[in-house]
Amino acid sequence: MPKLYRLSGREVVYFLEKLGFAQVRQRGSHVVLRKTVPGGHVGCVVPLHPEVAVGTLRGILKQAGISAEDFLKAVEGS
Repeated sequence: MPKLYRLSGREVVYFLEKLGFAQVRQRGSHVVLRKTVPGGHVGCVVPLHPEVAVGTLRGILKQAGISAEDFLKAVEGS
């Protein structure tokens, strides 16, 4: 399992957008993102905290259906 970085909520949203997600709505400090996939839609919720905990980031990635490796490629590719 690769080691994830500590990122801000805005950075997590930015990298998820690079992976094809789009912001649907925001309520307070939480942004809802959605991506259309062949079977329907996949969504996730990202808190806009100054620093997102690694466990929270893993949960976001699991909810979004993205592997940690794919997310790290997006982070390191920028």
